[in-house]
Amino acid sequence: MNRRMLIGTAAALALSATTAFAQSGGKPMKITLNFLAAAPNAGFMMAKQLGLYEKAGINLTIEEGKGSGTTAQMVATGQTDIGFADAPAAMQLRTKGAPVKIVAPILQTNGFAIISLEEAGIASPKDLLGKRVAVQPGTAQTTLLEAILSTNQIDKSKLTVINIDPGAFVGALLEKQVDAILGGADFHSIQIRERGFKVRDLFYRDVGVPTVGLSIIARDDRIKADADLFKKFVEASLQGWDAARKNPNAAADAVVAQFPAVKKAQIMAQFDVVNKLLCAPGATA
Repeated sequence: MNRRMLIGTAAALALSATTAFAQSGGKPMKITLNFLAAAPNAGFMMAKQLGLYEKAGINLTIEEGKGSGTTAQMVATGQTDIGFADAPAAMQLRTKGAPVKIVAPILQTNGFAIISLEEAGIASPKDLLGKRVAVQPGTAQTTLLEAILSTNQIDKSKLTVINIDPGAFVGALLEKQVDAILGGADFHSIQIRERGFKVRDLFYRDVGVPTVGLSIIARDDRIKADADLFKKFVEASLQGWDAARKNPNAAADAVVAQFPAVKKAQIMAQFDVVNKLLCAPGATA
């Protein structure tokens, strides 16, 4: 085979590889969400619906998560390419030596709250003394409980902390098996209000534990191996989030299209809270 034929063959193989890449929708990547598909993570579904990842050369798979702590751990152990998790969950792993990095914060603050029924009379963290508090293992809300107790000078032994499965979390509060839950005002509180109950949210940021909210995270080595790919992912995601912020109705449709079990009405209600978290009060940008 002469040189001209070799060059021609190489060019044909390169073209074939490029075509196959384009037909596949780009380089495969997987993002694991913080929790179930909902308004707090809708920007990614919006970006995918708009074809922004495909345009960036990324074939993205979106999977639901089981709590920010679990998602951050999956990133640290290489079980997913990208995670969407609350910043404190990633920070905690980082302090323990895990190669996890916050690439881009999405929510400037979060909807973490001590959630109770108004009739319980829990108006401050100190009102938790002698009460039963439900938590979900693996979530950032649970991780930050110690910070709330320390900041408010509360002895943990003076309250009862109960681990509750996610599926029974809200029900435990409504059935008065517990007095309060540590959850999300943008998720759990909305479910409770939809059932006709009056809810009181004590936001973490208002009781001495302000933190950055949900953020895009990844492993150090994967970022270093293909920094341009992660840059493209972030750019596409931010465009998707901007579109979701401007048109929550379309974003809700995008979530339902990709996760049919989700109720659109609930997503729309969540956006009333989420849009306030995207830009925190007093933020300059």
